[in-house]
Amino acid sequence: MPNHVYAAIMLMAGVGIPILAALNAALGQRMGSPSAAAVILFCVALSVAVVACLLTGPQALAKAAGAPPYLFLAGTLVAFYVLSVTAIAPRFGVGNAVFFVLIGQLISAALIDQFGLFGAPEKTMTLARGAGLALMATGGLLTQKG
Repeated sequence: MPNHVYAAIMLMAGVGIPILAALNAALGQRMGSPSAAAVILFCVALSVAVVACLLTGPQALAKAAGAPPYLFLAGTLVAFYVLSVTAIAPRFGVGNAVFFVLIGQLISAALIDQFGLFGAPEKTMTLARGAGLALMATGGLLTQKG
């Protein structure tokens, strides 16, 4: 697939993060339980993932048995994100919550790239790249100043 298609898909995924936060936060408030809203979110997400897996080749699931155990921590990180944003966004604001998620993403992405963690290709932190990350963080901060 060409890079512009990857970029478009990831842009749509990025658009979805604040929407996910707002929707699940509202559901958590309506239900009076952020964790119950997270359970519903994960049931829906599991259903969608199962359908996608069935359509694209369920035999790949057998390969999970040989994966290093630390790779399964990704599920814990997703649960942490969903539970924290569902509980905090109604009190802190969706924009503020997502801003700090974005800053965390920038920091961890830069570290993963710098050291080639988890099999990612190494991408050295240059002055220009650092300045770009700082500019993105500053831009995000400016959008949250009121």
